[in-house]
Amino acid sequence: MEELDMIIDDTNERMDKSIQFLVSELKKIRAGKAMPSMLDGIMVEYYGAPTPLIQVASITTPDSRTIFIKPWEKTIIQDIEKAITSSDLGLNPQNDGENIIINIPPLTEERRMILVKQIKGEGEKGKISIRSVRKESNELMKKLSNEGVSEDAIKDGENEIQRITNSKINRVDEIIKSKEEEITTI
Repeated sequence: MEELDMIIDDTNERMDKSIQFLVSELKKIRAGKAMPSMLDGIMVEYYGAPTPLIQVASITTPDSRTIFIKPWEKTIIQDIEKAITSSDLGLNPQNDGENIIINIPPLTEERRMILVKQIKGEGEKGKISIRSVRKESNELMKKLSNEGVSEDAIKDGENEIQRITNSKINRVDEIIKSKEEEITTI
């Protein structure tokens, strides 16, 4: 029975990680409000190595429509600008020789609908990840029957895994709904 409990605990942990990853991906999708986390995925060429933007500059938001980036070294301003421009964030950075300023334009209705589709896509990826964990866990359960664990115990374990899966999928739906409301609310 100890093995069953370990499989169930591991399943729960791995599904939680899928949800945490989804949340981190959704933070990158902007809701018309400037947030430093929008730039989390940006990698800058720094001494020949791709480096996260946060490690080569300070990022602040002086107001809800502006992101202010102050590089530690002025020599990488162009590299930071290039990295932001080539990202799929649709941002237009400008530099004043020492800092980079990004003005966040208000979202158009068309852009909102594109973002909602993107959010739903991320949600679907999260659900697929959770279902994949369920499948792997159920396969581990079936292997336990070869090791002498009773069919009833395995069935109970599979039912528990399905209950956890349902609750995690519902959590993904709640997160997606919340992010959609954030995007569509003007």
